[in-house]
Amino acid sequence: MSTSPAPYRNASLPIEERISDLLARMTLEEKAGLLFHSMIRPGAGGELSGPVPEMEILDTKVLLGEKMMSHFNLIGPVNDPKMVANWHNKLQQYILDHTRLGIPITLSTDPRNHFDSNVGTSFRAGVMSLWPETLGFGALRDPALVRQFADCVRQEYVALGLRVSLHPQADLATEYRWARINTTFGEDGNLAADLVMAYVEGFQGPEFSRTGERGFHSVATMTKHFPGAGPEMDGEDSHFTYGKEQVYPGDNFDYHLEPFRKAIAAGTRQIMPSYAMPIRTKHQEIAFAFNKGIITDILRKELGFDGIVCTDWGLITDVVLMGQDMPARAWGAERFSELERVVAILDAGCDQFGGESRPELVLQAVHKGLVTEDRIDESVHRILREKFVLGLFDEQRFVDVDRAAAVVGNPEFMKLGQEAQSRAFTILTNFNNTLPLSPPEPAAGVTQKKFYVEGVPVEAVGKRGCLTVTSPDEADVALIRIQAPFNSRPGGFEKRFHSGSLEFPAEEVARIKKIIQTVPTTVVDVYLDRPAVLTPLVQEQKRLYEKLTENVDSVQRQTQERGSALIVNYGSNTEAFLDVCFGVDGALPQGKLPFDLPRSMEAATNSREDVPFDTIDPLFSCGFGLSYVS
Repeated sequence: MSTSPAPYRNASLPIEERISDLLARMTLEEKAGLLFHSMIRPGAGGELSGPVPEMEILDTKVLLGEKMMSHFNLIGPVNDPKMVANWHNKLQQYILDHTRLGIPITLSTDPRNHFDSNVGTSFRAGVMSLWPETLGFGALRDPALVRQFADCVRQEYVALGLRVSLHPQADLATEYRWARINTTFGEDGNLAADLVMAYVEGFQGPEFSRTGERGFHSVATMTKHFPGAGPEMDGEDSHFTYGKEQVYPGDNFDYHLEPFRKAIAAGTRQIMPSYAMPIRTKHQEIAFAFNKGIITDILRKELGFDGIVCTDWGLITDVVLMGQDMPARAWGAERFSELERVVAILDAGCDQFGGESRPELVLQAVHKGLVTEDRIDESVHRILREKFVLGLFDEQRFVDVDRAAAVVGNPEFMKLGQEAQSRAFTILTNFNNTLPLSPPEPAAGVTQKKFYVEGVPVEAVGKRGCLTVTSPDEADVALIRIQAPFNSRPGGFEKRFHSGSLEFPAEEVARIKKIIQTVPTTVVDVYLDRPAVLTPLVQEQKRLYEKLTENVDSVQRQTQERGSALIVNYGSNTEAFLDVCFGVDGALPQGKLPFDLPRSMEAATNSREDVPFDTIDPLFSCGFGLSYVS
């Protein structure tokens, strides 16, 4: 009897030959399992986890064995790289020990290397390197920096066994009220397209992106949310029933395709359709993943994409997530049965069902003649090819645990991320050259200034040599960090999405104005996860500056101990903020706004959801940003 391995296990054979051999050996049940891409997390001590009811996650051994699934999105922060790497290896070994064909696990992840994030759509970094949100890269407008970021994160992912990024988000921020603007590259379609292209190249590596033949050290990118989820009607989000409609009042559908064109040109391996459904367009009014005119006609035929199309999470099954009822996001197909939804998604041209663990529905569809096995094989072929080219059947099945500990969050990557956080800050106003602040420790014979802080840990300011006080009335300098406004919503999952008004409540405006009026020098920093209305704060700063300069020449003005600055960030830690305030170690903010800032909520509401730069008389325009010298 021959002891030679099956051809699909022979690394010396061409990939297509290996795929054909494996596909011929697979049962329909094994094929069906490949079509599902759900969530997973380590159990206690890095063991295989039991069920996680609050996240609708089944027992890991059930997913691997009974369900025959092998694609999973790792949830939760990475606090112990060695534990995560060990757990990954245990998953792969379990597959080898307990399944017939030993098809390797592919682990994916939502974004997890940004300082600030919505944990409903991404995960905290833990000990991984920390960078600004992608809006910060939009503010810096530097494809080389984006490529460097992606390459650093790629190395961290590969060390942990994470081989698919459920990103970049190529949507455009043309609707300012939308809750997911912070993970876009901004409003400018051409700029976003260039940055998405660099992002894909950095994660996948130029060789893998160009040839698709070998990506043993690559992370396959899943670019989302096709054909661009930015134009959500009234700025609502399509995770929820009230946000399912996507509109194009400016007839600007093609504008939102441009970043996807560039991603495909860069070789992105996978694409995720948007939850939303187009209305009042020439396209069928059904969610994009169900929409054959979008997936097959535009994505597959017009744009020539032949990679994996994986749906967004939860299009088939109603669930309870974080204690909140979450109906399947089958917009336009709400009356379809679960089986009918599966059939429609496959017919549209998708390959995988995100966030679902229901391979039995695929079996039913084939047994009832609703889907042919040849159609299943088409998707399985794409999915198997990805596993082969990533090296998961060969030398990359297991990871080096010690290497994971050395690579993840290493000092060089942390330093680069910290520098990017500082550089991405955008200065909007700097009246009387407030920034950079003078060093906190005074020269001989000069009284030490007193600092009042909000949103900044007192101990962090104290470590800089600052004397802190508890009241603005006592302070010489105020450092205020606040977040862009939003309207709170109920529900364990829903409350994590920042939506609604872009204007600060009147009482908050009055409170901050009072600090600006009271403290001689103030720096206000706003975290912009959406384009906030900052008009009242700028007007008050301007009013005080004009009062200061009445009948005072420029020399006298420079000696006045009054001034104010307004800066914005796109995800940064306290140290990056303080470095910017004091101009430490060359931490010079270079950011330019990645979108217009509307003058009022009325202007934002009246703009068309799909049209960029459509608000009347913006307070600051996209691309605006001061420097210290200006």
